[in-house]
Amino acid sequence: MEKTYLTVEEAAQALKLLGDKNRLSIMRYVSVDECCVCELVELLDISQPAMSQHLRKLKDAKLVNEKRKGHWVFYSINKEHPGYTMVQGVLASLPNGKEDLEELSNNNMRIICD
Repeated sequence: MEKTYLTVEEAAQALKLLGDKNRLSIMRYVSVDECCVCELVELLDISQPAMSQHLRKLKDAKLVNEKRKGHWVFYSINKEHPGYTMVQGVLASLPNGKEDLEELSNNNMRIICD
């Protein structure tokens, strides 16, 4: 399998997106497990419209995948993105967020979409 490289511009764009603390946190959570918009709103304590804007930017850059389940939308990290290894390197230096997702689960709040 041939390794795909990012251009400097593509790498800079991905890193610019990850330079925002909310988008970096989103990537941290969706790298652990797919998450619904409502779960991410709860985890980051930001408004749903603000969350949607962050997710749109990540989706437009193809850093996250979107999957519909009924009327809910779930996001996961795009492992096929050419910058996946770079993103994983950045995320590896952070707590992975698994404990936060487990706490959400323990509080029966993993899926709170209405």
